[in-house]
Order: sequence, then structure tokens, then C-alpha cells
Amino acid sequence: MAQFTAETAKTGEWKRQPNAFTDRISRDSTSAPGEGPDEHRRWPVEPGRYRLVVSLACPWAHRALIVRRLLGLEEVISMGIVDPIRDESGWRFTLDPDDRDPVLGIRYLAEAYKGTDPGYEGRVTVPTIVDTRTGLVVTNDFPQITLDFSTEWTDFHKPNAPRLIPDDRAEMDQLIEEIYRDVNNGVYRCGFATSQEAYEAAYDALFARLDELEARLADRPYLLGDDLSDVDVRLFTTLVRFDAVYHGHFKANRQKLTEFPNLWAYARRLYQRPGFGETVDFDQIKRHYYVTHNTINPTGIVPKGPDPAAWLAL
Repeated sequence: MAQFTAETAKTGEWKRQPNAFTDRISRDSTSAPGEGPDEHRRWPVEPGRYRLVVSLACPWAHRALIVRRLLGLEEVISMGIVDPIRDESGWRFTLDPDDRDPVLGIRYLAEAYKGTDPGYEGRVTVPTIVDTRTGLVVTNDFPQITLDFSTEWTDFHKPNAPRLIPDDRAEMDQLIEEIYRDVNNGVYRCGFATSQEAYEAAYDALFARLDELEARLADRPYLLGDDLSDVDVRLFTTLVRFDAVYHGHFKANRQKLTEFPNLWAYARRLYQRPGFGETVDFDQIKRHYYVTHNTINPTGIVPKGPDPAAWLAL
């Protein structure tokens, strides 16, 4: 059985649903909130107006959490955290009084989706940015969110915030595309495949790309050289989950991250850098995957290992 039948092709291949809400928050917005001339409606940059909803378990949300912290946007864009265990109604707010988000006043993120599009039938996903004035979803377009944090919110970056997007983006954008296809989404294509052929194709692409990244990191600290960039954040959130979840749960088991010398050293280097390790919650990561994916792990047993202390080794 497929974990998500609507996103599984007849061939058994996992095909992730498109992001339904793709508006942009833009520093150059001259239109009214939620209006714009192109396919992406524009909302104005406004401190305190928007709420970033994340799960600490989700790698897509994790990247937004890291970039928000690296750039010093914590006081500018508020954040709500959902429970790592989804039920039949989706992501739940259980960490606050009355099981409601204290800013949005909702129990489930799905309430904001339905309030924005009453006919919405897809999966409710994180990260999602919600307008606190109207309760409307601005975006769940996770590939764009961190880029906009870097380019549209520059007036509110902390002093000496890292420049996560280089002036010449061509190399970074190519890496982002390759890593998303084969690694970030590739582990899901392994884990959610329902045919041997689809699984093996995803598996082969995943490890071929990891081999390339292992070689790339032989002579440089970061993927683009000496400087941290947005693509490093994107790779890190998959690597930090690899041995704890993807290696066993998603059958991505040719070798562990700890068995790639350069990738393992690179991942530990990032983990120990401010903004990274303190945003990792291995308990929530493991409980989400092993309990929520009931077709893959019907017993719901959560493994004890691996030991997170290994991430602190030099």
C-alpha cells in the first residue's frame, strides 16, 4: 500500500504534490496585500505581520527555521510549532494552551488552508507562512521561502548575517536542483516507492549524487567553497536525518552517513555551527517518521539509536 496514494504513480514512483500556495512576500511590492501582476501575488515585507508554521521533524520546515535564525529574523517573523505526530486531520497545534496556536487561534494548520481555499483537497504541509491579520495562507512554497528570507528581508537582517545567496547564482541553483531531485526528495522517492523498479531507480540516483557530493567536499568546507550558502542548509537537513530515519525507515541503506568521510565531517561541521545543531530535535524527527508513516512502519516502534552525541565529535 502507498503511504500517500494520491502522490503515487501507477509505476510505483513517488511524485510529490505541487505547492498550492505560492504567493511571495516582496520588499518591492507596490500592490495591495495579496495582489500582483504576475502568477505570484505579492505581499509587503512587514515585521510582526507573518507567522512561520513549522514542524521540528520536517526537513523542509527545518531549512526555514535555520535560515530565519542565521539571518536574525526571529523577532521579525514569529513562529508556531506543530506536533510531530500528524493525525487524520493533519498537523496539530498541541504545544500551547488549549491546543491552539496562540497567535493564529487555530487547532490545526488545515484550518488556515481551508480558510484560504475552501476547496483545497491536498496534503497540508509545512513550512507554511500565514498572514496574522487575515489568517490567510501566504505561501507553502518551501523552495522559495528561504531564498526570500535572504533577498526580501535584508533590511531586518542582523549585523554580520551570512550572505547565503552569492551574486552569481548559477552554480548554486544547479546544485539546489540536483540535490533536491536526487537527495532531498530522493530519500522520499525511495521510502514511498511501491514497486521494486521505482525504489531501485531512486536508490541508485540518491547514492550516485551522494558519491558526487562526497568527492566535491574533499577539498572545500562548503558546497560552493569557503562560504556557507543556502544550498548547504538544504543538504544539511537531509543529512542530519539520514542515519536516524532514511537509512532504515526509507531503505536508503547502501551505507550510512557516518561511512562517507567527507559528508560526515561536513555535516558535523554544520551541526556545530550556531543556527544548526540547536535547531535539531532527534526525538521529534524519529517520532514523526516512525509513528506517522503507518504503512511503512505499522508497529509504530521508534528506534532508540543512533546516538546523537556523535554529532558533537570533532
